[in-house]
Amino acid sequence: MAAVKTVQHDGWAEIVLNRPEVKNAIDGPLGIALAQSLLDASADTDNRVLLLRGAGGAFCSGLDLKAFNAEPAPAWLSEFQAIWRAAHRALFETPMPVVGALERYAINGGAALALACDLLVVGEASFLQVGEAQIGMAAPYNLAWMSLRHSEALMAEVALQGERIRGEALVGMGIAQHCVEDGQVLETAQQLCDTLAGYPDGGLRRIKAGLRARLRVDADGWFDRFTGVDPVGSRPKPRRMQS
Repeated sequence: MAAVKTVQHDGWAEIVLNRPEVKNAIDGPLGIALAQSLLDASADTDNRVLLLRGAGGAFCSGLDLKAFNAEPAPAWLSEFQAIWRAAHRALFETPMPVVGALERYAINGGAALALACDLLVVGEASFLQVGEAQIGMAAPYNLAWMSLRHSEALMAEVALQGERIRGEALVGMGIAQHCVEDGQVLETAQQLCDTLAGYPDGGLRRIKAGLRARLRVDADGWFDRFTGVDPVGSRPKPRRMQS
């Protein structure tokens, strides 16, 4: 079964994280397939919008820890940082709007994918959680995507506390644009894509290009600002005071 599948519609495409047996958890093959699916869908000039969602009624549960800790180690493990960068680069460079359908939850690495969406539809009980702080990890891609659209105060609220943030609160923060009944998330997101795909040709791509142009940096330049920061690892050891 493909880790990511594409469903083509009239004027738009669904990119579906397709590991429902593990709640669409992220591993190397999923990262590779996500990048390629985004590149292929972006190259199709008939697509005016993309929809990003998870199979099986959940968005993404984060990293597949069982796969990362498997013995023997999977062949992709040593390349995962490059794989994951390529997936986020493809999202950053997607020339049309990306609509996200956040069903149930988007956690840690999955939250970064939800935050990458230009427009996000959530359910009343859906939650997004940037919980890396609670396990002693950084959250570079979450911070990078939030920094595109939100204030430092909001980023701190989301990332430093690491709490679950649900439907209406996500809309109140400006992270999501639509909150609906939980069973209506996918249908609402699909209807939004239908609406946007009906707009005159070229307008959405021009607007998306303008949004990216204001950054004056390419995808790798943007993400490097966040992935290259390690104040703990680089902090010099304190010296003893000389008497």
